[in-house]
Amino acid sequence: MISLNSGAAPAQSIEPEPYPILKKQPLALTCGDPAGVGLEIIEAWALAYPKSAQEACLIGPRLWLDKLTAQGISFHSTLDVGSSSFTIRPGEPTVEGAAVALEALEAAAAGCRDHTFSAVVTAPVSKIWLQRVGFRFPGQTEFFADRWGGTPTMAFAGGRLRVVVATRHIPLREVPKQLNAAVLERAVAQAVELAQRLGTANPRIGVCGLNPHAGEEGLLGCEEQDFLNPQLTQLRHTYPGLSLCEPGDTLFWRHLQGEFDSVVALYHDQGLAPLKTLEFDQAVDITLGLPWVRTSPDHGTGFAIAGKNLATITSFANAVKLARQLSPASMET
Repeated sequence: MISLNSGAAPAQSIEPEPYPILKKQPLALTCGDPAGVGLEIIEAWALAYPKSAQEACLIGPRLWLDKLTAQGISFHSTLDVGSSSFTIRPGEPTVEGAAVALEALEAAAAGCRDHTFSAVVTAPVSKIWLQRVGFRFPGQTEFFADRWGGTPTMAFAGGRLRVVVATRHIPLREVPKQLNAAVLERAVAQAVELAQRLGTANPRIGVCGLNPHAGEEGLLGCEEQDFLNPQLTQLRHTYPGLSLCEPGDTLFWRHLQGEFDSVVALYHDQGLAPLKTLEFDQAVDITLGLPWVRTSPDHGTGFAIAGKNLATITSFANAVKLARQLSPASMET
């Protein structure tokens, strides 16, 4: 982890390049909302990992790209979006900035479709500001699903925790309605695949119950007995390392102790609350189930700290590393 100080040399604690440099299509790196911490994080990451930066295409506003070039920061290529006169004001989001963020997403999605890019790493955006420029999706996950096709699954990986979320950005009252057999099977399959692609041959997958204490045999809810556990029992024929529903208040601790290789959470905050509590600066948001991999640092735009040299690059660096690891096209040498 380093402090963001684009004018200084990388700190001595910076690790070596996190993955081998691969001569394939570059990763696309989108700028995110220009008023947030995304620009400074990318800048500091490129200073810390210059060889890795040379294997990425940076997509962002022209004045920012020119600034990086003037500092001697080199990428595989750059792609400017938005007006050439767009002015960046850290901590001051605008409609114009949101339009830049959306144009960067569109360029990255199109670049994967035409095989210019191997995967995408997105800096944080503001969903509220994006809505003001016509963005009609709950998040970037759904945006890429629309542009690429496929059914996305939200997954997250930190230094110690791996979490796949069965449902996405929906109100809590809608969760039981969406937990059908296909949704559950997809989440389990993606949890297994994620663990395997990260090096675990026969992963053990723990599944959170929907209700407190996983329903307490029907005392605190009957979804586990009536539907979830019967479905999981069927899935265990295919995935023998799969658990039945376990109490969510202890399952993540058991994961940390090595009993499970990944956890399936049934709704967003069930999985994200423990992950962000323990690994806020390290965790990566991963979109699985689409033709291309998309990763992102698992934190927001940080408007309140943008431009104050307070953000860190760890999550973004991990997002780049995982995009390389999980993208089949970029794994070939």
